[in-house]
Amino acid sequence: MADKIYMCIDLKSYYASAECSMLGLDPFTTNLVVADPSRGPGAICLAITPAMKALGIKNRCRLNEIPGNVEYITAIPRMNMYMRISAHIYGIYLKYIASEDIHVYSIDEVFIYATPYLKLYNMSAKEFAIMLMDKVFEETKITATAGIGTNMFLAKVALDITAKHVPDHIGFLDEEEFRKTIQHHEPITDIWGIGPGIANRLARYGARNLYDVTQMPYELIRKNFGINGDYLLDHANGIEPCTIADIQSYESKSKSLSTSQVLFRDYTRPEALTVLKEMVDNLVTEMIAQGLYTDHVSIYVGYSGWTLPGTGGGRKIEGGHTDSYKRIVDVVESLYQKTTRYYEPIRRLGVCFGNLTYECCRTLSLFDDFEKEEREHNILVAVSQIKERFGKNAVLRGYSYQDEATARVRNTLVGGHNG
Repeated sequence: MADKIYMCIDLKSYYASAECSMLGLDPFTTNLVVADPSRGPGAICLAITPAMKALGIKNRCRLNEIPGNVEYITAIPRMNMYMRISAHIYGIYLKYIASEDIHVYSIDEVFIYATPYLKLYNMSAKEFAIMLMDKVFEETKITATAGIGTNMFLAKVALDITAKHVPDHIGFLDEEEFRKTIQHHEPITDIWGIGPGIANRLARYGARNLYDVTQMPYELIRKNFGINGDYLLDHANGIEPCTIADIQSYESKSKSLSTSQVLFRDYTRPEALTVLKEMVDNLVTEMIAQGLYTDHVSIYVGYSGWTLPGTGGGRKIEGGHTDSYKRIVDVVESLYQKTTRYYEPIRRLGVCFGNLTYECCRTLSLFDDFEKEEREHNILVAVSQIKERFGKNAVLRGYSYQDEATARVRNTLVGGHNG
């Protein structure tokens, strides 16, 4: 056995399995989808049970894509419940593993540095994985799958690919097994971290699997992908130097805040601007609560039908860092008017405040009204404190009462869904 062993454990069809667990149903024999029908027939299913996947239905399908002859239960998303169950499962792991050896990757997936625990519990890596999976099932009736590898990347690939083709749903990869079974695997987009964009760029040079990537000249990889090319080449060879300790000790050199949403219907250009200003208001409130300031904003606008490419851009705020809603929303509105297509229905919006700092670096000129900005800052601080105590809907701007506004509804959701 290799010197280092990592595990990646995933909760199978998590949201759907959690719903079945609460209803006393078996997700492997029950047709159930997690979706909100009030969003229309095109609403996306957050999850479907393994029973439905066995019928050939895709996991992230829309409600209107489910064949009419398939009967199923619809469960409205309950994000608070999913988070509580996830926290409970994390607590199960903590009974056997120290927190510094666990990296929570998502609500339904964790990485574990297992090496010291194999000797402690006198178990093989597979036995240890089975024990953890069994404990999760005993307490929650949720089935887990696992990938075991000699580094984090191999553990993740073992979970995503290898575990799907073995009866016990536990995959294993070391570098030798990786070269034999994964380097030639296609499509390359099955590999963790390689999306369609990277795959298309690699395909231009004839690289359709990881082995092909290892045959590309290094200068060509670096020219096309920059520093990320080094990570790509490492992964193509089954190498991952990053450890859980590295992740837990990492501190980003730059800070940012962002928010995005998919609109419930097609919006006109003026209607979408109302929602965008609401998003700016919410981000400013979050920024104020953390005592942060920004000097750069960027926006994204996506159009209906997913056929047109999105538009947007970024801009530095003149005068330096600020937490002024007025100054920030003026820049956002200017960006929006200059970059957004006319007459195209809008379905997706995003806003990001970049280069955040705890120091206000505002550069004042003779024409600036410092007292006015100070009054605005004090008001925003007071509003932030009121929202923190009484909820986000305690204080709203007037445009949030317009028909096209979404903030009042979204402020009652968790992760964009019902709590």
